[in-house]
Amino acid sequence: MTIAEQHIFFVDDEPAVRKSVAQTLERLGCQISCFADAEDCLEQLQVHSCDLLITDVKMPGMDGLELVRQAKHIVPWLPILVITGYGDIPMAVRAVKAGAADFIEKPLHRQSFLAAVQSALKQNDMCNLLKGRPLTERETDVLRLILQGSSNKEIADTLHRSIRTIEDHRRHIMRKLDVNNVVDLVKRAAAMGLVESSEAE
Repeated sequence: MTIAEQHIFFVDDEPAVRKSVAQTLERLGCQISCFADAEDCLEQLQVHSCDLLITDVKMPGMDGLELVRQAKHIVPWLPILVITGYGDIPMAVRAVKAGAADFIEKPLHRQSFLAAVQSALKQNDMCNLLKGRPLTERETDVLRLILQGSSNKEIADTLHRSIRTIEDHRRHIMRKLDVNNVVDLVKRAAAMGLVESSEAE
């Protein structure tokens, strides 16, 4: 997916800021959706695809920190950038701990802001594999066994496949779920509701 094909959500309660940032982001050729509050953004996240969420930290009603938490619950692999004033940096750090990819300080400088956005969108390319290529039935079987703590050899024996085949499935699963290790794999699977079936067994 090229950057021009991607969809950015931007959340800020100030109309002038929304207009200015939208004009800046349009230089990338992306589709831009702007929201005045976090609630509207979350509502649209449930029905529309989003490749990058950018949000202010301080807003009336739900703040950016809570938006990060709830957005990650809806779309666990969504990259999120938070915009913060100097005095809001501690809150921005908490937002990063809650799942935001990074934070950008105000005032926004056009070139550095666009560079941060482009970087986040490029990192999101791998995540887009998941949306376009769901796990196959066999990969789901392998994932369940991984989550149960089975080794590659045990999975191969259970599914009557070679260890090499299981290793291939494992690589595909990690790539599709955009993780590099088993700990992150378990977290991602749990966030997506994929763990429940294995826990119930």
